[in-house]
Amino acid sequence: MTKLPAIYGIDFSGAQGAGNKIWIAQGIADGMKLIIEDCFKAKDLPTSGKDLKACLPAIVNLIKSNQNAVFGFDFPFGLPISLVREDSWEEFILGFPKKYKNPEELRTTCRKSFNDRELKRETDKVSHTPFSPYNLRIFRQTYFGISWMLSALVLGDHARILPMQKRAEGKPVILEIWPASTLRASGLYGPYKGRSEAHRMARQSILDHLPGPRPFKIRNEQVREKAIENADGDALDSIIAATAAFHALNGNFVPREVDRNLYAIEGYVFV
Repeated sequence: MTKLPAIYGIDFSGAQGAGNKIWIAQGIADGMKLIIEDCFKAKDLPTSGKDLKACLPAIVNLIKSNQNAVFGFDFPFGLPISLVREDSWEEFILGFPKKYKNPEELRTTCRKSFNDRELKRETDKVSHTPFSPYNLRIFRQTYFGISWMLSALVLGDHARILPMQKRAEGKPVILEIWPASTLRASGLYGPYKGRSEAHRMARQSILDHLPGPRPFKIRNEQVREKAIENADGDALDSIIAATAAFHALNGNFVPREVDRNLYAIEGYVFV
């Protein structure tokens, strides 16, 4: 029996207590349908914990141990091309931890380069992502996602990050996604993060109507309740990330726009 491709959606965080903030949706691609089987916090992974230094290596191990899988992460995989001096994305990724010693240095250096302006990548403009990669809201996600995760995966050739790298047999696929962009594309974008009953109903409505062009079902009611009751919306975001990764799989991971040379350096958001 052929093993069905595993699909993971990961709502990322660069906070010190990231193990409690990062949610992981786990599913399988059954033909043209995505089946969400579980949704849990990163601290619940083997050898993981609440601390950032514990949970990020555990996520890297999860990727390395799932060769037949597609992973969708919601942090920027690159910087605007004006801030990249390297000749290739791989060179940029491998040099990133030495070039920027910490998140604050990343944000300060990038802002100083353009008179405190926050530049967006082309894919951010096309996909309507909310922030520049070094915006105050996400610069820690950008830093730790690239410095602690992507650099380790590229250095060891443990995965293939698309579309900057080519797919390879036996290598898991890593994609950049943004739940807000996916919701916009599905016509479902609106306030859903919060503790009010209106926010709770909004999360429920998203789960009820998200299928559209990317059909999915949730295996059990407990997983659905997690997504509805998590007031921060992180559990739901991980499920949205999984649907975007599944949609990219069914589209053969082909970027919608034609400027592949630019995306090969800056990164690309799969919606």
